Amino acid sequence: MGIPVFILAGLLVHFVFLVSIFEIYFSSPLVHGMTPQQTPLPPPAKRLVLFVADGLRADSLYELNSNNTSQAPYLRSILENNGSWGISHTRVPTESRPGHVALIAGFYEDVSAVAKGWKENPVEFDSVFNESKYTWSWGSPDILPMFAKGATGDHVYTFCYAAESEDFGAQDAAKLDTWVFDHVKSFFNSSRSNETLFSALNEEKVVLFLHLLGIDTNGHAHRPNSREYKENIKIVDEGVKEIASMIDSFYGNDGKTAFILTSDHGMTDWGSHGAGHPSETLTPLIVWGAGVNYPQKVTSQFFEDNFLKEWKLENLKRLDVNQADVAPLMASLIGVPFPLNSVGTLPLEYLNNSAHFKAESMFTNAVQILEQFKVKMSQKKETTLSFLFTPFKPLSDSEQINFLKKMRLYIQQQKYDEAASTVLFYGFACVGMIIAFFLLIQTCPWTYYVYCLLPVPVWYAVVRELPVIQDLATNLLSLHLGQSIGFLLVCTLGIEILVFSFFYRSTLTVGLLVFAGWPVITQLCVQAKTRALIWTLLCVLLAIFPLMPVVGREPNIPMVIGTGLLTLLISCFSLASLCKNKNKYRNNEDLKVHFYQMLSIALSTYVVSSTHESLKNKQGLPVLNQIISWMTLVSSSVLPLLSPTFLFQRLFSILLSLMSTYLLLSTGYEALFPLVLSGLMFVWITMEQEALQHYGLSLKPKLAGFNFAYATDITQFRQLHLDDIRRSFFFVFFIVTAFFGTGNIASVNSFDPASVYCFLTVFSPFMMGGLLVLKVVIPFVLVSCAFEAVQVTTQLSSKSLFLIVLVISDIMALHFFFLVKDYGSWLDIGTSISHYVLVMSLTIFMMLMNGLAQLLTTQRLELPRRTKHHST
Repeated sequence: MGIPVFILAGLLVHFVFLVSIFEIYFSSPLVHGMTPQQTPLPPPAKRLVLFVADGLRADSLYELNSNNTSQAPYLRSILENNGSWGISHTRVPTESRPGHVALIAGFYEDVSAVAKGWKENPVEFDSVFNESKYTWSWGSPDILPMFAKGATGDHVYTFCYAAESEDFGAQDAAKLDTWVFDHVKSFFNSSRSNETLFSALNEEKVVLFLHLLGIDTNGHAHRPNSREYKENIKIVDEGVKEIASMIDSFYGNDGKTAFILTSDHGMTDWGSHGAGHPSETLTPLIVWGAGVNYPQKVTSQFFEDNFLKEWKLENLKRLDVNQADVAPLMASLIGVPFPLNSVGTLPLEYLNNSAHFKAESMFTNAVQILEQFKVKMSQKKETTLSFLFTPFKPLSDSEQINFLKKMRLYIQQQKYDEAASTVLFYGFACVGMIIAFFLLIQTCPWTYYVYCLLPVPVWYAVVRELPVIQDLATNLLSLHLGQSIGFLLVCTLGIEILVFSFFYRSTLTVGLLVFAGWPVITQLCVQAKTRALIWTLLCVLLAIFPLMPVVGREPNIPMVIGTGLLTLLISCFSLASLCKNKNKYRNNEDLKVHFYQMLSIALSTYVVSSTHESLKNKQGLPVLNQIISWMTLVSSSVLPLLSPTFLFQRLFSILLSLMSTYLLLSTGYEALFPLVLSGLMFVWITMEQEALQHYGLSLKPKLAGFNFAYATDITQFRQLHLDDIRRSFFFVFFIVTAFFGTGNIASVNSFDPASVYCFLTVFSPFMMGGLLVLKVVIPFVLVSCAFEAVQVTTQLSSKSLFLIVLVISDIMALHFFFLVKDYGSWLDIGTSISHYVLVMSLTIFMMLMNGLAQLLTTQRLELPRRTKHHST
């Protein structure tokens, strides 16, 4: 099998494996075709006003200032005198889209949204807005259109500001919230002269939704403990007070308006969200107005946290809910059908109504969940052979009928407590069985044929590669039994260390410290003392990075500037060395390229310093800095191709170009990471030459004169040696270190949005995400280019090498395949998915990076040169 076919086959196999988990585990659980369920009794409210303060933490709203006053005095007075309060517990991922879907539609993250990059729900869904008579909403263009898009008919109206307004570098992001408040006031004022609008506003089942993004934006830009974040809370508090007063006045204080203030997610102390830290999952919930309980005085109450005492609210009953419970609460207050896909449980203690109304509402809530179960069971029955289908006995057709009759009888006999407890039991049972039936897939789509037949060509490929495997087995069997067992144990331990590194980054530190002792263990330090010492020092230095904090750190711009200056200093020494070796340069073009790269490093260092100083002074992102940043990014992929293809000169050119971009994406200690990693890679290349000599294998010419351009065809140069397994393991380990050395790319919470502020400050998730991915990929490219050098200088067969790396990565993938979860918190599920995807992608990425490394190391662009004409 030729190398191109072999690589294509490997890509195909791993692509199928990669895609398979999304079909096996992550199909959408949402079903359609249910009958809407509505409480038959008249609702307490005609209209509902929903305030969602994006990114507002519970403690930031409830805590008191040093002078014992609240940051939000109006909302504090509401929870103390007029309404009910508590904490809404969100679920991971703590992002705006899933948070709003849970609040307004009543269901948590749709697992299949992973295919949409978490930006929108992949299937249509029902919501409180859709069930309302009219909904008017104001706020962000990232949130509002999602609910208008899925609504039936023309009754959900949105008013959005421009996407460019969501600027992290803006002087005051609170203007986003004042924009919302001003437009709501203008809207109501204009309705007095618009008879159609005035009539619509006076209908029943009306929802007014105010999405307030300023707090989230200020939190990202300045951190939640900043003055800007706290001032924004005060602005929201004043705005809520004005809107509530205006609406009450507009409707003549009829007492038929219910108000809810909450948040979609919180925020960490370092200004990020997405994971499951309590600061991200604990959000405030304050409800007041028509149909809502007044504050309930208590003498004592117990919660696992100690917030009540800190907030001085220990005498007011705290009513905690799950975020999805807010949707049925809103539906119950204004009397609209419960959202069809809602899994929320109605929080009865928030309702100020009769026991009859509460029981009917709970009954409606349970029937609505039961309808989802019935549709799911019907779908499963239709796609399963009759003799294989086993109905869930506690909710069989007869049991459903008995359950509904029993509940209705309890309500008729006014035994509301019994009805509520039974509804709760069966409600939770229904939710559990919906998930269970979702997991029990018994149909056979075409993809199953792919999964079953795929082993045939895979095993065929294995048989075709038996000579390679036999070479390896022969080397292993040539050892003594104790050595063979020891070798296998070391290999197993090495792979387990790689697996553990995905969960505990400090494992990488242990591995690097073991690497530091490699020259001593193999006696290489005897023949290359200086190189062995440098290798050990760099391994120890690189081992520090996995111990550094991933999140929660403040920007350290002086560290970034210092790294830029250190890179310039190293470049100067390199330039001086190049000038001494004039015989290797036929002209000055190569020196000019090196000088341009040094200039790029200097500019990047200046831009980082200037940009962060400007943002600190709230002057925004300077346009000149933005232009330089983007030009640096573009040029970094071209300048290495203009440099000579001599081994160390080309690799150093690649480092300088990528460092100029990496500096622009750095905010602290991570700026040093690619510099230290590259230093270790340079030493690794030379150490591998010493290892070849140590084992008596053939040598390439001296590295100083090695030229990439004449060493691309290395197929079948020599047979595999046991040391090649160690060499391949080093590569995989360095790749994992490149991924996790300064963060955890499996979690969005590991990245600081400030990393991209040199390029843009206006919120653009795809652009920002792309730049953050580039930041992760840069160390990966450096390792791949170094390994390309190791591969060609050690005469190692690329095909054999790929098989070893494939085996290592696939053994790791097997671990993570069995660790994939589709239950528990979204943090657990998301982490398990990302780990599996990362390992399965490892082989694909390594093949792609290998191609990129070959391009960066072997190709050279020749600029047109000016021809000199001599006069005769």
